[in-house]
Amino acid sequence: MNDQTIADVLTTTKSIALVGASDNPARPSYGVMAYLLSQGYQVTPVSPKLAGQTLLGQQVYGSLGEIPHPIDMVDVFRNAEAAWGVAQEAIAIGAKTLWLQIGVINEQAAVLAGEAGLRVVMDRCPKIEIPRLGLAKAE
Repeated sequence: MNDQTIADVLTTTKSIALVGASDNPARPSYGVMAYLLSQGYQVTPVSPKLAGQTLLGQQVYGSLGEIPHPIDMVDVFRNAEAAWGVAQEAIAIGAKTLWLQIGVINEQAAVLAGEAGLRVVMDRCPKIEIPRLGLAKAE
């Protein structure tokens, strides 16, 4: 995935479902969610454990299928094995992009999502890519 495509994903995405959200501020998913919110994205946390609660002011859902509004990008903070199921859910809800975080590498999930028409970004983090590509809004 080249920089231009990543920049295009980040500039056209408005709503993000963050799968594997955590209420622990020490977890990377918490920091990335806070950062994405600060950058103006609508971020919907997904965590079966936290479903029904709020996280950083956002309603938490137990699965992608429970989210009542359209999602542009699914950002995955789960292990690589779980990425296949998340890819299937992302396709089912009509997401435009499947973003697998750093260390989440699942070629089969990437192929599945790609063949279904989703853009796929793998082994990268939007919190790193946004400032690297000069896309950060002032905080």
